[in-house]
Amino acid sequence: MSNFGFIRIAAATPKQKPANTEFNAQQILECIKLADNSGCGVVVFPELCLTGSACGDLFLQDFLHSKSLESLWQLLAASKDAASAIIVGLFLELGCTRVNCAAFVQNGEIKGIVPKMFIPEMQSRWFAPGSAVSAKVKHVSLMGKEVPFGNLLFKDPVSGIVIGIEISDDMDRAIAPGSLLALGGAHIIANPSASPDEAGSAARRRNAVCRESRKNTCVYVMSSAGVHESTTDAVCGGHSIIAECGEAISESVRFNRDLAVLFGDLDIDAVRHERARTQSFSETAAFYAGNPDFALVNIGPLRMLDEKKRPLLRPCTKNPFIPDSPPDVASQCSDIFDIQCAGLAKRLEHTLAAKSVIGVSGGLDSTLALLVCAATHKMLGRSNSDILALTMPGFGTTGETHDNALALMSLLGTDAQEIPITDSVALHLNDIGHDLQVRNATYENSQARERAQILMDIANKENGIVVGTGDLSESALGWCTYGGDHLSMYNVNAGIPKTIVRRVIQWIIDYKLGGPAADREFSRDNTALSYILEGVLKTPVSPELLPPDATGKTTQMTEDAVGPYILNDFFIYHTLRHGTPPKKLLYLASLAFDGDYDEGTIAKWLSVFYERFFRNQFKRSCMPDGPKTGPVCLSPRGGWHMPSDIGCEQWLSEIASLQPRR
Repeated sequence: MSNFGFIRIAAATPKQKPANTEFNAQQILECIKLADNSGCGVVVFPELCLTGSACGDLFLQDFLHSKSLESLWQLLAASKDAASAIIVGLFLELGCTRVNCAAFVQNGEIKGIVPKMFIPEMQSRWFAPGSAVSAKVKHVSLMGKEVPFGNLLFKDPVSGIVIGIEISDDMDRAIAPGSLLALGGAHIIANPSASPDEAGSAARRRNAVCRESRKNTCVYVMSSAGVHESTTDAVCGGHSIIAECGEAISESVRFNRDLAVLFGDLDIDAVRHERARTQSFSETAAFYAGNPDFALVNIGPLRMLDEKKRPLLRPCTKNPFIPDSPPDVASQCSDIFDIQCAGLAKRLEHTLAAKSVIGVSGGLDSTLALLVCAATHKMLGRSNSDILALTMPGFGTTGETHDNALALMSLLGTDAQEIPITDSVALHLNDIGHDLQVRNATYENSQARERAQILMDIANKENGIVVGTGDLSESALGWCTYGGDHLSMYNVNAGIPKTIVRRVIQWIIDYKLGGPAADREFSRDNTALSYILEGVLKTPVSPELLPPDATGKTTQMTEDAVGPYILNDFFIYHTLRHGTPPKKLLYLASLAFDGDYDEGTIAKWLSVFYERFFRNQFKRSCMPDGPKTGPVCLSPRGGWHMPSDIGCEQWLSEIASLQPRR
């Protein structure tokens, strides 16, 4: 399969003339053609779109009903060869009862009809509640055929995709039909709607659709009637929204006067994975099993999206950990920093620790951890002199990072100490018979372990705790020394990817040290601290374990060994959050980083990622406590569970089997 589990769905808002079913059917067909030519698998139309939703007492006339059925038959005949399945709103007479409903149409055949379960007061004059009707009626006769009616789920046996329908404001019920549909197996909930617009309704509607898709772990598609509905007492804006697991994938422009088709490419595999990893969903589904008793209707194969023929429409951002808008980024960074501080405060109080002990290298991670210590001590009413900050220059320490470390410790008013480790490490290497000129893992790791020993022993001496500095990206890649920087007594950076570390430090510069809400007492000189932090952000990421060159510059770049962190954080997010398999991950990365890295380069670093991620699970199996701050967590207690001896051969084999496109 080349589609990677994507299906393109459309929410269509055709032009309408109230009570003119012939015109409305033609407009619906225009939308179907447009959606069909765009590779759609399913098209959702608004509530009562064959007649219009505001026909009033005309709904009681047999003439309008017969004309509606005539147009429905024309629609079926004209859409017989359409590749898309269609969900269209209409009303039916069932004896003396009329129901507001939606028909699921595929290849010119009605597969089933779902009624609006709960009728608002304004529609109760014309329509009976579907909840009462469906309790008695299980099939309706149309065109000489018996069509399933009531609580229905539509399943494609080939792809396994299940679709449910709830109509308009049924979603606002305390227990919405859509929730029961999702618990019954529906991956996609279609909502044909004709709700009017008013001031503030767009935000409420968007929040409601995202909420439903989040709590039901599903795709939610709302197709809304547009401005050509009757405007006698209200105006419909054609506000359609497609959301997946809580995130709006696409949203229409309101008050458009032409027919409009909103497209969204849905990742059904991601929905399945989210349900599989969320135990609460399966438990809730088991609790509500059989209530109500949904009838399963098998449909023909849905058209999946072929990525070789059609480019993916959904956004594929380079850093999925970071929100799209600057205000959201600022809010995220504020939350992360507050979580870090709250976690450390609790640990300090619980352990009765007198000191926070931290190693400061002048690099990104230790800088953020030190800033967290400073903010936490202020929050607890403790002096920053109770932060015992140590810089421990070794064989690879450069003047730039050393100076940054000293400046940070001084500006924050910590108890700053410097303990060079070169002599002690040299003595240790001599004791174990290691040649200092052999600069291998032994040479490098001995420095990290010497620093860890110093920090731990001083913490014991001062009745303190060692505050860890390693980030989530390093944990995923195993880029830490076992028994060295791998260890701490509480790691405030444990849940933060490397790319987010940069964002949080920048947020501190912009909002904590500057701007109208700046904390003027955060440091001894906020302007000077901002300058140092800007320098830290510009410093290349390096463990600085190998001697610098003749000019004093580091010779050891982390990203030369493990790959660009922007790529690794992309791999981490999609692997852990969505369970994305190698081929699909390579495809998504190629889209996101088009113009930055070619597919061959991405495949190379993806292989490195898999090798390191699997090989270093043993380090994560005993990682220190630390707060979860985002959607991905590697803690063996509440995050990622995997045996330490699992191999990655099949993942690497799949990457190797691909022929990179140039």
